[in-house]
Amino acid sequence: MVKLKLMEYLGNLVTKTENGITSIKDPIRKKFVVSTPEELVRQLLIQYFIRNTSFSKNYIKVEKSITLNGMKRRYDLVIYDRNLHPYLLVECKAPEVRLSQESFDQIFRYNLIMRAPYLLVTNGIRSICAAMDTGKEDYVLIDHIPEYS
Repeated sequence: MVKLKLMEYLGNLVTKTENGITSIKDPIRKKFVVSTPEELVRQLLIQYFIRNTSFSKNYIKVEKSITLNGMKRRYDLVIYDRNLHPYLLVECKAPEVRLSQESFDQIFRYNLIMRAPYLLVTNGIRSICAAMDTGKEDYVLIDHIPEYS
């Protein structure tokens, strides 16, 4: 399990409320997005990456489509390395969603396309990170988010 303390970044979020709907400014997409529980986790995680890691926001992509078994899917976040290869694939869940094997199976399937060496699943309270074992098409759980070497 990875300790992320994402709630510390609430003060870094830019929000607005119009007609009773709260939106959060996404610094990657450079637009306001409706604040759902999952979106709040995603935005807090983006703040964590920008403020506490060596990851540049220029290498973070949010909610892009991929095709898996002929079906369109959307990953939550991917961080690219300096050679523009996927480095860390992230799946965000709402805080009330329990992280399960099913959560990890989802990101593992997405990674069949993306081929990132690291995976992260978080609900903002719990976060699980894994390193891919490409020889076995499997993963090994790790206790940190590896940064660029």
